[in-house]
Amino acid sequence: MVTRAVSSWSLHRTLGQFKSSDSPAGNGESLAATPDPDALSLLDLPAELRKRGYDAVQICHFHLPSRSDSYLQELRAALAASDITLDALLIDDGDLTSAEAANRHESWIAGWLDTGTALGARRARISAGRSAPTPDLLRQSAQRLRRLAESHPDIRIVTENWQEMTPDAATVNAVLAETGDAVGLLIDLGNWTGPSKYDDLAAIAPLAETCHAKCHFSDTGADGDDYRQSLQVLKDAGFDGPLALVYDGPSDDEWAGLETEWALVREVFA
Repeated sequence: MVTRAVSSWSLHRTLGQFKSSDSPAGNGESLAATPDPDALSLLDLPAELRKRGYDAVQICHFHLPSRSDSYLQELRAALAASDITLDALLIDDGDLTSAEAANRHESWIAGWLDTGTALGARRARISAGRSAPTPDLLRQSAQRLRRLAESHPDIRIVTENWQEMTPDAATVNAVLAETGDAVGLLIDLGNWTGPSKYDDLAAIAPLAETCHAKCHFSDTGADGDDYRQSLQVLKDAGFDGPLALVYDGPSDDEWAGLETEWALVREVFA
């Protein structure tokens, strides 16, 4: 059975909709926003996850209110105390294909890899880039991803079928082929749409080592047919890794949305 995990983005409202202002456009040190004191704190999240039956979490970089050594140690201890694995730090900013500032973005990402290592994260997810793919840019992205991986051997670097550089299976496979074994794949079930979606997912699913199990919701509920078919692609590929539920539907009851997703997961993976 897959590991029951969740992305902190699924609980963005529960966590008070906090987002740090840290960005590669600045100096990489700005964490000016203040979390809502009435919301569930990130430090209390591991205990809540354990109570609700989760085994692992992926944390968006912008959900960290501090990168001080003491805070990182406190969060790592909270995860350990509740026996919650930090499957991945999700580095949700940075563009390794920026025409003007790729070096600065790479340096900023490297700083967050240091943070992920300090937290004891197994993985860190990095976007392949925000540019339309070309052979040269795909190679550039792969070279930078590989360099980041080689300079941070204590954390596994993964990229995702996400954003402009990887719009289909061919581009994902091109990046991964160029990086060799240095970089892995986080597969997202909800990022691609259109008639080729399931074929594209099937073409990369055998490479996936962790997953964003994203189900689309509308005012009428979950798109269960799409979700089941996407999950079946994973199952057919033999996937048995962390399956991080991703909910960003219209209802503010994020926990209920996640339970709906997990029920569908159990239908497919039972």
